[in-house]
Amino acid sequence: MNSVVRNITVDREISSDREVSSQEFRGAMRVLAGGVGVITVGRGKDITGMTVTSVSSLSVEPPTLIVSVNRESSSWPLLQRYGAFGVNILSADQLDVAERFSGKGGLKGAERFVGAQWVTRATGVPLLAGSLAAIDCDVEEVIERHSHAIVIGRVRDVITSVPHTALTYWDGQYVAIDQNEDNLKLAEVSVPSMRALREI
Repeated sequence: MNSVVRNITVDREISSDREVSSQEFRGAMRVLAGGVGVITVGRGKDITGMTVTSVSSLSVEPPTLIVSVNRESSSWPLLQRYGAFGVNILSADQLDVAERFSGKGGLKGAERFVGAQWVTRATGVPLLAGSLAAIDCDVEEVIERHSHAIVIGRVRDVITSVPHTALTYWDGQYVAIDQNEDNLKLAEVSVPSMRALREI
């Protein structure tokens, strides 16, 4: 069977009869629930990070992921300088970490790391001990668009913990997802769980 490979390039200005405001777009994206993570960058005392919901896997072979980084953030210069970053996927009991790295309380740089335990792996970037998963990445490619950069990371190491309640962000607030508790709720309203669907 022959496969067809198409290279698609867009070299045109995209226009619309109506401009969508940033407020409208932000409102639409708020209803998209997302896992909460912290991106960490830097080495030694030259470290910082930020809370994100913009992490996604790109490829399994080789293991790569994508994260969107605001180029006005304090993390951007360190990401460029060291060419590495950590993705720390938070559990519900790490809400305080999410808030510190979002800038709550005015904490900056290394101050955001206080109160939690951190480890390092191949790249030397701090990784959060006890997070649902901590992923150590080298920067493979950066695509700059508008206010942000799409950063493709090649995974160098992964640390996982026993799955427990996950932290998500939905409609402007943090929400805990507990698999056991949520399965019980689904059973009460006769909605099949994902495990039950896989077994069908």
